[in-house]
Amino acid sequence: MNPSLSSQAPAATPPAVTAAADTAKPEAPSGQGFPAPPAGTGGRFARLPLLAGKGFIPIGLFARLPLAMLTVGALTLVTAVTGSYAVGGAAAGAVGIGSALGAPVLGAWADRLGQRPVLLFAAVFNTAAVVALILMAYLVPAGQDLAAALPVLAAAFVAGASCPQVGPLARVRWMALTARSRSGNAEDLDAALSYESTADELTFVLGPALVGILASLIAPWLPLAVAAALTLTLVPAFAVHRTHLAVPLSVRRGRSAPAVADRTAPHDAVATSADSAAGSRTTGSLAMAAVALPFLAMLCMGTFFGSTQTGLSSFSASFATAEVAGLLYAVMGLSSAAAALSVAYWSKRFTFPARWMVSAVLMAGLAVLLLLPESAFPMVLVLLVLGLPVGPLMVTVFAIGGEVAPAGRLGTVMTALASGIVAGTALGSSVAGQLAQHHGYSAAFLVPVCAATALFLLGTAAAVVLRNGKASRRGNGTGGR
Repeated sequence: MNPSLSSQAPAATPPAVTAAADTAKPEAPSGQGFPAPPAGTGGRFARLPLLAGKGFIPIGLFARLPLAMLTVGALTLVTAVTGSYAVGGAAAGAVGIGSALGAPVLGAWADRLGQRPVLLFAAVFNTAAVVALILMAYLVPAGQDLAAALPVLAAAFVAGASCPQVGPLARVRWMALTARSRSGNAEDLDAALSYESTADELTFVLGPALVGILASLIAPWLPLAVAAALTLTLVPAFAVHRTHLAVPLSVRRGRSAPAVADRTAPHDAVATSADSAAGSRTTGSLAMAAVALPFLAMLCMGTFFGSTQTGLSSFSASFATAEVAGLLYAVMGLSSAAAALSVAYWSKRFTFPARWMVSAVLMAGLAVLLLLPESAFPMVLVLLVLGLPVGPLMVTVFAIGGEVAPAGRLGTVMTALASGIVAGTALGSSVAGQLAQHHGYSAAFLVPVCAATALFLLGTAAAVVLRNGKASRRGNGTGGR
């Protein structure tokens, strides 16, 4: 589903794709048993089970839980077994790097081969990789020697790279399902993406909490074992759910021979051909920028998350223990999830670029408040308010990413955006950790302020690029709205 930039009404094609790509875009399969509910059927969120089926929402929610458990689970297990925070942190970092690199690859395969075979393969392979990670962790000698930990780091990297990308691929399915609706599909997509961001927030709060409970009460290897079991059972259920039939496959186009200008052709015809080629190059550049900006935004969003969590660890250690940071961070996650749900009811006059910039400005301004509290309760209040613009901004960036994705590459773009969050989280944690170590938690909290400011600048650039892309399509006669 590709809402219009100005009104967010449904559009037939992504705005940043050239006319040639538009003509090659495969149509969604028809007759697969996805009747669109009529407009006015229930509330915004009540329509979602009517679109996808009642089982899709709970399966999609819990099938993404292993990803939320994997990084913290690796950190907990390896630290407990080796007695080294350095080795444990390196294992968690390897999971993050693997996920950031592997997610777009899995997304590209899903675009090419279909979601079902890719998810089924990833479920089995990732389960084996997580089991290997558990075994390798117990083979690593205790101590702080990273060189001796290379086997466990390699296993952690493979586990992260092969982790099924349920959340991004669920968004792809929602976009395909809402595109089928002839009425109310803009509202349906807003509701679906709002729900998906809320589901992400909830699982990334529940996942680490579940790891802490299982590891502390039973055994440090149990959280990863549970994650592997969930992957092996729930991801295949998500893979074979009938909603995968709604997603069209990308079609490889054969390369046509380059056109050669006929020397006897009229000069005007040659000039027209040259102008068309120049227009195509311009549109292609705008298309690349339109896709790159949401990715950079998610990189900044991840930096915001990672640096905030690291800063909270340093902050909480000053009056309690660093573990309290997880509870504090959960406060921001809950308010962010609640705010994400509200996006389904926002006015369509509040366009995507405007939502992006307003949310980023609020994030930057509210992030400054992180510098003020000196105890837990004031920090809880700050985090509760700070989370309010976070969820809506994530919904908006994912929506724009889906809007500008090239034909047949929606899964690639969605997984790339998710990998941007993972990579940014690692970056933010690293930078904020260095600042907290040498200058205290106040210096660490400057990183989320800078990340939110960068998000605003990217939103401004996105508004310009998307507007120019729209004007370019009109000038080239490709019909943008």
